[in-house]
Amino acid sequence: MENTAIHLDVLCVGHASYDLVFSVPHHPAADEKTVADALLGCGGGPAANAAVTVAKLGYRAGFSGYLGNDVYGDSHLSELHRFGIDTRCIVRGESPTPLSAVLVKPDGKRALINYKGDTRALPADSLDFGAVRPRVVLCDGHEPHISARLLERRAAAKIPTVLDAGSLHSGTEALLDKMDYLVCSEKFALQHSGGVDAALSALAAIAPWVVITLGERGLVWRTGQETGRLNAPPVTAIDTTGAGDAFHGAFAAGLAAGLAWPELLRYASAAGALCCTRLGARPGLPDKAAHRALLQRWQSEPMP
Repeated sequence: MENTAIHLDVLCVGHASYDLVFSVPHHPAADEKTVADALLGCGGGPAANAAVTVAKLGYRAGFSGYLGNDVYGDSHLSELHRFGIDTRCIVRGESPTPLSAVLVKPDGKRALINYKGDTRALPADSLDFGAVRPRVVLCDGHEPHISARLLERRAAAKIPTVLDAGSLHSGTEALLDKMDYLVCSEKFALQHSGGVDAALSALAAIAPWVVITLGERGLVWRTGQETGRLNAPPVTAIDTTGAGDAFHGAFAAGLAAGLAWPELLRYASAAGALCCTRLGARPGLPDKAAHRALLQRWQSEPMP
């Protein structure tokens, strides 16, 4: 990587895939053949989608992860460039770009199949990050080795760090005690501790700030002995794919902007909700105007 400093609001580290999203009347049963109503091809992956969210909300975003030297990797890289995302921390190689097939029903519920082939997490020495100057770092756990190296190098700078904990696996486990903000899905909470309340308590003993997202039921949070809940803004869901990615990207962008805690949670929640209103994760990631409009419509409610 060149020595010129890379100044970013948020650096997102982790998974990039290419998504094929099929809109179906229902999820097919065993041995059933069905016909899709629509098909969308676009880039995906938690950290990559978070980076696009950051960029669409008007902040400087960078993405670090892996893309294969294949048609899906080329397409995804072109997308990232179109959104103005810094891609100098992407590693490319001969292993395939991970591919996801997503089946979306009319009610917005989805099923997902992911294929990685022989693609593995990048070794720690794949990147040195010496030139990168982010205000916030977001990791999704899918690139634990380069993430750990980045966090080591940036620890002295006291840069806020966010973990997108979508599910419990070796990568998220490896980063849990290295992050300031654990922003977890309900699935992660159940896998980690058997329930949301138990997870709040357990995770608050590991990190200073814990948020557990509950989909259309909003979120719960804890810091120290303080806890609270926030309802989700009302929207008509078409496809929930990428809602968590949008939430995490907006959360990291809000941190970079210095938002106060209640405002930060609303800011992230609005992005996650808006992503549910369009088919496909990448097309659903909100831009600054749509995001601001929803925040203005969303009536303020006191934080518990």
